[in-house]
Amino acid sequence: MERETNLNINITEKELHPFSGMVMLIAGILGILVCIALCIFGGTMMGYVFGAIPTAVPIAMLVIGILGLIVIPVLLCGLRIVNPNEALVLTLFGKYHGTIKKAGFYFVNPFSTGFNPTAAGILETAEENTQDPKKKAGAKKTTSKKVSTKTMTLNNSQQKVNDVQGNPIIIGSVVIWKVTDPTKAVFNVENYFEYLSTQCDSTIRNTARLYPYDNMDGDDEEMTLRGSSLEIADRMKAELQEKTDDAGIEILEVRITHLAYSEEIAAAMLKRQQAAATIAAKEQIVEGAVGMVKMALDKLEDDELIVLDDERKAAMVSNLLVVLCGDKDAQPIVNSGSIY
Repeated sequence: MERETNLNINITEKELHPFSGMVMLIAGILGILVCIALCIFGGTMMGYVFGAIPTAVPIAMLVIGILGLIVIPVLLCGLRIVNPNEALVLTLFGKYHGTIKKAGFYFVNPFSTGFNPTAAGILETAEENTQDPKKKAGAKKTTSKKVSTKTMTLNNSQQKVNDVQGNPIIIGSVVIWKVTDPTKAVFNVENYFEYLSTQCDSTIRNTARLYPYDNMDGDDEEMTLRGSSLEIADRMKAELQEKTDDAGIEILEVRITHLAYSEEIAAAMLKRQQAAATIAAKEQIVEGAVGMVKMALDKLEDDELIVLDDERKAAMVSNLLVVLCGDKDAQPIVNSGSIY
């Protein structure tokens, strides 16, 4: 005998176009009024004897009126309001019934119920974070089974990861997203808010491990977390979108909001960055000073203002380099004698 295994069922979204709720509401109110009238007339007629009217007529009126007063309120339970940028996923006796995605006032099967397990998770979180019992009661009343399709923002908390060089860094990001397939969002995952947050953490960690925080070797073509944040954010968006497709979520944008070295190495890395910047500045200063000295010597020779031997040229080059490359202003000394 073969054993059955429980597998995830891939449910295809079925959009409902239900009947107008306003028409049903008006018809239900009129029906209740008619049923009340039938009960009143039927009860009144049963208290009198009319020779032309059979006895069964008032009884039938009374029975129809009572049944109507029971059935019509049950039917009115099928009235549903869907606000703009919201969707309502309905189930009927444990099976997927359909999804209402357009805003409006509708009438659906009164035995169908909205399905959104994420709403229960939101309620539990609100109760845990709320100490006032009145606010807890309010949270229970306002929790809805509808799925919001609005554009939302997930501010991912800062987390410590290691870059490709093994340096511990602190990184945080913000994700702009929305639900595009409400059916997948409620059936394929238990809580699509928590699912997105978990996948975002995983994506940031995986991406941060592939790149260095900063380029210390002077290679401008290498991608770094600090210098190529837009390119890396696009890669995180693509990876996160691939992971959240099954949850019916569309990732609109991912951006790195915080990036810094961890506290234990922040001071050492700051000194390293300062040293690298100092060396780069000195190289540029020396390169410019050498060019200026060469230009000065060439100008003196071309204009034949003065003829210097090799020893005097070396002394002039040394003096000019000291003046141009020094950190402090040079103190001039006037030579009153001959330079020869």
